[in-house]
Amino acid sequence: QVQLVESGGGLVQPGGSLRLSCAASGSISSINVMGWYRQAPGKQRELVATIISGGRTNYADSVKGRFTISRDNAKNTVYLQMDSLKAEDTAVYYCNANAITKYGSSFTYWGQGTQVTVSS
Repeated sequence: QVQLVESGGGLVQPGGSLRLSCAASGSISSINVMGWYRQAPGKQRELVATIISGGRTNYADSVKGRFTISRDNAKNTVYLQMDSLKAEDTAVYYCNANAITKYGSSFTYWGQGTQVTVSS
């Protein structure tokens, strides 16, 4: 069993900052890719950022220069530092991980989601 637990969401004013965290736990051998997705009301879930075990990152054009993804491989934790937040960043943010269990199987896992609201 693998579980992803997100934290750090909340209400912030435009131009403010938030830092999201996602910790993976369970029978994990290694995690290749970790990332963040978001889903706003009336829209489909979209990719925000990803990071592989070697450190290479990928960002959606809408967040480049404002968001920074990082990870602590020893703790199986991924972070998303969000700066200069805009109203259009309002969404439920979901953590994602492609993990190999101690039994040798590879699976994709999702967190429950954490709400980020940017409003005056």
